[in-house]
Amino acid sequence: MRTARRDERGSLTVELVVMTPVLLIMALAMLGLGRVAETRQEVVGAARAGAEAASTAPDAASAEVASRTAAVAGSGSLSRTCVAPLVITDTGQFRPGGFVTVTVVCDVPLADVAIPGMPASTTVSASSTAPIDPYRSVG
Repeated sequence: MRTARRDERGSLTVELVVMTPVLLIMALAMLGLGRVAETRQEVVGAARAGAEAASTAPDAASAEVASRTAAVAGSGSLSRTCVAPLVITDTGQFRPGGFVTVTVVCDVPLADVAIPGMPASTTVSASSTAPIDPYRSVG
């Protein structure tokens, strides 16, 4: 007795048409999340570099300049993934034995990987605190 075989011609094409948008959305989501993760790592490094530079400055005013310069220049790829990084230096405890805290805030653009439900940009921030040598003079 003969059994009727189902004709499966064209099923691969249908599966490909159905799966292509899903795979595209997954790829764009991975690209966006990867960009945010990379920028987060860069912002943490920039905050650390800024705090270390500020802690060796001779006075509070030059600590702010040193932290801004080190944070932005120290991480060259931050300018590639970050729109207008903001460097905030807290010199309220700038004295021998005190500390300095540097916070870096960055907007990460995601408009080019826009998928439904993903914002056009997100904000990433990090802070780092460095101690000031207790045996040095501070101006």
